[in-house]
Amino acid sequence: MGLKIGVGCHNGKGMSKPFEGQKQGTAPMTEIELPGDPKLRVLLRVSARARRFTLRVSRLDGQVTLTMPKGAARQDAVAFAEAQSGWIARQLARHTPSEKVGFGVQVPVEGRLARVVPTDARRGDLAGDLIEVPRKAPAAGAHVEALLKAYARDRLQAASTRYAETLGRRYASLTLRDTRSRWGSCSSEGKLMYSWRLIMAPPEVLEYVAAHEVAHLAEMNHSPAFWGTVDRLYPNYEAPRAWLRREGAGLHRYRFRD
Repeated sequence: MGLKIGVGCHNGKGMSKPFEGQKQGTAPMTEIELPGDPKLRVLLRVSARARRFTLRVSRLDGQVTLTMPKGAARQDAVAFAEAQSGWIARQLARHTPSEKVGFGVQVPVEGRLARVVPTDARRGDLAGDLIEVPRKAPAAGAHVEALLKAYARDRLQAASTRYAETLGRRYASLTLRDTRSRWGSCSSEGKLMYSWRLIMAPPEVLEYVAAHEVAHLAEMNHSPAFWGTVDRLYPNYEAPRAWLRREGAGLHRYRFRD
């Protein structure tokens, strides 16, 4: 069956009408859950007219609907939805209201929520489940961003150096950016680039991305040899890779500046 992915826009009337396929003996909608925190609910629609699996995300309410051909196996539909979980997450992120970071707001740090609180100290710091920001800071969000960037640089430099030493290679430089299109990159000159928002993800996700990019120092491709190198540097990378595809888009909803 072919792959077809699209973003649908449903209005209230359309969602309340019977599905066209139901008149031709099509089964009514059921619901499946994809792993995640929180779990992602996907409505499963069987259509006699469908010739391939189709995913749609409503621009109205973010409802995810998977249409499958009549006679297709449910487990194939589930596998298809799981394989496209990253795409679904990116679409849903567009529906998630952005949150401006300031005092009282909770921000994920290494996968755990930390609350931004004022402090009388001259310099802020990360303290357990708290992000301390000087009470007189001109902009709390910008201060939090600077703290997270510094924290991210320390973690990513340590991980990249460790994996490069294991590989017997050296990288030329390491820079941080706030990119939406990719979490990291490695140039042919050995220059590493990472999104600083990786510090917001669980530690194993940051470690995986570092191992992935350092592996490119040996293999500038995504061949089996490359993935073998990633596995040697960071075994069992599949879980953090899946987390990033599923949850990564949500890290961009936090807005640190106006």
